[in-house]
Amino acid sequence: MMTPTRPLPRLALRLLTLGLLWLLALPAQAERIRELANFAGVRDNVLVGYGLVVGLDGTGDQTMQAPFTGQSLTNMLSQLGVTVPPGTNMQLRNVAAVMVTADLPPFSRPGQRLDVVVSSVGNARSLRGGTLLMSPLKGADGDTYAIAQGNLLVSGAGAEAGGSSVQVNHQASGRIAGGAMVEREVPLNLGANGGLLELELEEADFGTAQRVVAAINREFGRVVASARDGRVIALDGPLDANARVGFMARVESLDVTPTEAPARVVVNSRTGSVVLNGAVRLHRAAVAHGNLSITIDTQFQVSQPAPFGEGDTVVVPDTEIRVQEQDAYLRVVEGADLTEVVNALNALGATPQDLMAILEALKAAGSLRAELEIL
Repeated sequence: MMTPTRPLPRLALRLLTLGLLWLLALPAQAERIRELANFAGVRDNVLVGYGLVVGLDGTGDQTMQAPFTGQSLTNMLSQLGVTVPPGTNMQLRNVAAVMVTADLPPFSRPGQRLDVVVSSVGNARSLRGGTLLMSPLKGADGDTYAIAQGNLLVSGAGAEAGGSSVQVNHQASGRIAGGAMVEREVPLNLGANGGLLELELEEADFGTAQRVVAAINREFGRVVASARDGRVIALDGPLDANARVGFMARVESLDVTPTEAPARVVVNSRTGSVVLNGAVRLHRAAVAHGNLSITIDTQFQVSQPAPFGEGDTVVVPDTEIRVQEQDAYLRVVEGADLTEVVNALNALGATPQDLMAILEALKAAGSLRAELEIL
């Protein structure tokens, strides 16, 4: 009886490597136009408002440090027919002044519900268990488009006793699902100029714009789209509203293969993150990078005079400075694709912070064939 031969580990490793390289060599996949572009005017509008949260368990604003909370409550009570005597010092602990924000989606109609985010603007410790009172939400033009009110949902929690406290997550902001009602719609008249529509790409690219125009014209069998620049594409849409909706849905569902993104290296100097896309190339260069560390150590010693002497006891600092430089040797770095670039940079054995300086030097030397963006 013959036993089956087991495949060699090296052969399996080679096949796996070839498979990965084949996947990396595949061309860019097609995407729907709705993922690459948006119709002009079809966008969200931001809303903001000011309000009061009541019903807090002693975690509200301290009115002596946040006087606007007391003023807001006095104005609200006066509108409800309650008069607060002038000069009254209201020690409020269950009320907090907040800012309310929301996004108004396109084609919103009066009566629709919106989610709102409520954030404290005073020194309230927590908004947990609070209720937002009726707050108008205004747009950039100053008009009121929605009214917010409801009970807050705060994901954070905390407790304190005996001078010790424990807090989980953030408690100075919360969310109200469906907490705002639309009172006014944003006027939007698509195709008002003889049915003309504008399609705006998320990222300006002449190659992608050309491919989108070709795909749309090929779908409709006539010249429907024309590119104005690398971002805006003009569409000759129908005059009828119902036909226009079908036309726009048909355009958004088309598949287009965008052009390859330009070579780019993104460096976040605050977090030490370095991201390279697949188009980065590295021409031959020799790099030597070493770390220089300077240590300053100060120790204080006491100098005491001899017995029965007339001197004073003084503190004498003893400072020692050490300079240490790590050995560094020239290494040749080169890469024609992303895998080779990563292997060449890893061969330097540099930390992310060192890698930022190396990439800047390679860019200045003309070896890094990519756009270097520092956040």
